[in-house]
Amino acid sequence: MMPDLGKYADAVLSAYAASILLLVLLVLVSLWRGRRMRAELTAVENRLKRDG
Repeated sequence: MMPDLGKYADAVLSAYAASILLLVLLVLVSLWRGRRMRAELTAVENRLKRDG
């Protein structure tokens, strides 16, 4: 159930939307960086195994 926000409804709902958007963006960037770091670590490990 949604409370009556009156004249502040636009501001409150846009703040919620911006917060959700930023959280989703943060999660996506974290996943992207994690995959990139995993690939770099795998490359370093393979290079060390090959050279060592």
